[in-house]
Amino acid sequence: MSVTQTCRDVSELSSVAQTAIKLLFQEFYKAGITDVFVTETYRSQARQKYLYAQGRTRPGNIVTWTLNSNHASRRAWDIAVAPPKSLYDVATLNRAGAVARKLGITWGGDWAAKNIDRPHFEVQPSWKMPKGYKIEGTVTIPTSSNTSVNLVTNVAAVGKPKEDEDELKFSSPSARALWETMITSKAQREIVIQAAVEAGYSENWIKDLEDGKVEPGDLAGLMAGTLVKMHKQIK
Repeated sequence: MSVTQTCRDVSELSSVAQTAIKLLFQEFYKAGITDVFVTETYRSQARQKYLYAQGRTRPGNIVTWTLNSNHASRRAWDIAVAPPKSLYDVATLNRAGAVARKLGITWGGDWAAKNIDRPHFEVQPSWKMPKGYKIEGTVTIPTSSNTSVNLVTNVAAVGKPKEDEDELKFSSPSARALWETMITSKAQREIVIQAAVEAGYSENWIKDLEDGKVEPGDLAGLMAGTLVKMHKQIK
């Protein structure tokens, strides 16, 4: 691969990093962070030197502060934010970084000011999945801003037709029925409210949910982690 090309293949990461990135994106979706995608995984040392030269011995802005990146060790990856937000939307990356901290994944946004790198995440070889977490089925990891992630089935839909942009694809008719009645069914609403409390949602958000003022689309992130639970308790 040319030093000018990026590798976005998650399988090029170490086994530890592959587990970490899957867990990270799974928890992104649960937190409602659905508009981020991977921009680079493995980076050869030759490419690292090429990038380091930019803004120093080669024209352009400085894009990296080190010649010793964990990208070359297959333990690091970078992400970006899909339109209409800016590519490196600070608010979104800060939310992503907060999720990473809970998982023991190093976030470049926590580095010293001169080295801060919000799109960057990495793990040490000794990283282990924190107690209480597990990979829940197949986790889709987008590698393009043109990949949308279905929060209910966690399946990627690349190049989704425009007319379907606001329609979620459900795993079954019963799943769709649960979604459509969530606001009007008291029993279902109570399950989601409990999940919201456990997830740390604000009191105002929960009050709006109790009052039936929250639109179904606003529940997407929370719904991703509660749909199965709701189905078992309500059916």
